[in-house]
Amino acid sequence: MKQFIFTLVASLFFISGINAQNRITVEDIWSKYAFYPQAAGGFNVMKDGMHYTDLETDGNFQNLVKYDLKTGKKIATLVNGADVKVGDKIIDISGYAFSPDESKLLLSVDAEAIYRRSSVEANYVYDMKTKTTTEVSSNGNQMFATFSPNSSKIAFVRANNLFIKDLTTKQEIQVTTDGKMNEIKNGWADWVYEEEFSKANYFEWNADGSKLAFVRFDETHVKEYTFDAYNNNLYPDKITFKYPKAGEDNSILSVFVYDVATTKTTKVDIGTETDIYIPRIKWTTDKNILSLQRMNRLQNKLELMYANANDGTTKVILTEEAKTYIDITDDLTFLSNNKGFIWSSENDNFNHLYYYDNNGKLMNQITKGNWDVIEFNGYDEKTKTLFYTSTEQGQINRDIYSVKLDGSSKKRLSTAEGTTHAEFSNGMKFYVSSYSNANTPPVYELHSADGKLIKVLEDNADLRTKMKDYNLSKKEFFTFKNTDGVELNGWMMKPQNFDANKKYPVYMFAYNGPGSNECNNAWETFDFWWHSLLNQEGYMVVCVDGRGTLGRGREFKHSTYMQLGKLETLDQIDVAKYLGTLPYVDKTRIGFQGWSFGGYMASLLITKGADYFKSTIAVAPVTNWKWYDNIYTERFLRKPQDNKSGYEDNSPVNFTKNIKGKFLLIHGSSDDNVHLQNSMELAEALVKNNKPFDFMIYPNKNHGIFGGYTRTHLYNKMLKFVKENL
Repeated sequence: MKQFIFTLVASLFFISGINAQNRITVEDIWSKYAFYPQAAGGFNVMKDGMHYTDLETDGNFQNLVKYDLKTGKKIATLVNGADVKVGDKIIDISGYAFSPDESKLLLSVDAEAIYRRSSVEANYVYDMKTKTTTEVSSNGNQMFATFSPNSSKIAFVRANNLFIKDLTTKQEIQVTTDGKMNEIKNGWADWVYEEEFSKANYFEWNADGSKLAFVRFDETHVKEYTFDAYNNNLYPDKITFKYPKAGEDNSILSVFVYDVATTKTTKVDIGTETDIYIPRIKWTTDKNILSLQRMNRLQNKLELMYANANDGTTKVILTEEAKTYIDITDDLTFLSNNKGFIWSSENDNFNHLYYYDNNGKLMNQITKGNWDVIEFNGYDEKTKTLFYTSTEQGQINRDIYSVKLDGSSKKRLSTAEGTTHAEFSNGMKFYVSSYSNANTPPVYELHSADGKLIKVLEDNADLRTKMKDYNLSKKEFFTFKNTDGVELNGWMMKPQNFDANKKYPVYMFAYNGPGSNECNNAWETFDFWWHSLLNQEGYMVVCVDGRGTLGRGREFKHSTYMQLGKLETLDQIDVAKYLGTLPYVDKTRIGFQGWSFGGYMASLLITKGADYFKSTIAVAPVTNWKWYDNIYTERFLRKPQDNKSGYEDNSPVNFTKNIKGKFLLIHGSSDDNVHLQNSMELAEALVKNNKPFDFMIYPNKNHGIFGGYTRTHLYNKMLKFVKENL
């Protein structure tokens, strides 16, 4: 009897010990944001590179305060929030930007998002000397309001036209007059440029503010896409915009330079071929020389051109060509006094930095090695030092380096294994680093440009302490070789209280789009906890970056060219096969979840990989590339008429008859990026082949499917599906 009591007490103690560990819920992650890490805020560094500004609450107002960057000591209050008003209306100063001379603030309020990188808002200018506030325009809200370099003017877009506000005379100057919805856009990119070239604002001041360059987009012949918006009206609203799908017409572009003094507009000669791209314009350090990048439709030839701003004549300075495609970046950096420029290229199979003179002559290759420069962080003109982020310490890691313009004196500035990002201050004297690894939340530090630590800004100690209250599995990295002998990087998170003598179901997760990564030695704010929740429920979580992903050179990244989806699918099937050989994996219960390109992968794996996957979840998937935009799709597949098999052989809609397992399809009805059409066409194919599936549509939600309780609902939906079908 005593033995029984002792055993019972011991058992209860053991059970209570387990229960003492907190349980993760979807609500914790997506409603309460209970595990969201702190960041180092307040670093709006000033022009001198030695001070920064931040907002300080004072009663019902916010004041703009100046601090010493190194010590964090308060220096002065620059703006009293109570002073920033128009009539009796107080203007919120939280959305502020300094003028170049730091005498004025540009304030943005009531912003309304349009697409991924564009919004319209009301802008005001606060003069810190006179303590007066004026609205930029009384004729309607603006887009991309931007000070001129001499702080005397602001350029902006309104109703597809370009304007300049003279802050001295208060005059509003209309630069263009032909702007029209879904026809002509001046200074504002069309949808596909904004999405795929990552640029929405297409106007730029020259060095002294005497000229304004801009691009005109003629969308007249671009086909339209329309979706319904459900706003409790009797009939849904119709949202219609220009969206060029694969093989279809693009906008026809023109480049212009407006002279502020003469009001003359000069057209830049970009050649007679109109089926081209102008992914970037950028002024050189010469106020009369505008650079522009011209790319052919196939995206395998890129030309850097210089334009004379006074007469519009152009000349090609540098040409890059490839058998596959060329990526567009913002790495182009001009040196002062016309001493040339810094350029990034994958010419030697890895992405590196190069120095050219102003005539396009290569002076030297700055960085070299079998690793990629992931980001060019900036150039210090005084010390002739470049700063960059690379994969030199391993494909899953990111580190900060400095190097001289001539390629000498390379130095690793980051010290810990994992991922370090850096934001440099004006003048490149300091940088704020954010460091994390796969199992450690970010730590923010202030460093001098030589890498010396000045102080820790935020170490997320509270979150790290909180993590101890949960039975969390470590993210463990591994490699394995696919059937073609190519080594792939992966990570796994084992179930809580893992027992190697048991067999566990596996939840695979990946994106695997060209030039992307998921297998990073870095903290993932939401996914870490979602995957930890799955560990808690008894699932093993695995992620592998297949062929086509980033950080392993051009050849690896471009291996999927012309056959997007083929090698990626084979790689993920190989992952499932490999996992099935592990003694603690139940090979009959392997699933996969992905979003966007990952949703495309999920749709392929439940069809072409039907023998290896019990269930998959596809969120916002492309289901046939002919329905996606032309810049992204043609970059990897060319036009549908030129590569029929490349489109059809790896489109999930063509293989639904193969499905054996359970399939959950999810999409937002207002997805302007990957249209609901993709999932509707896939659903139609599933029904035609009498294949059962689950389908969830989120009304009025875009590609991100978020807002309110949407993410909570979405992840609870996925969790329920996983528990019932895996």
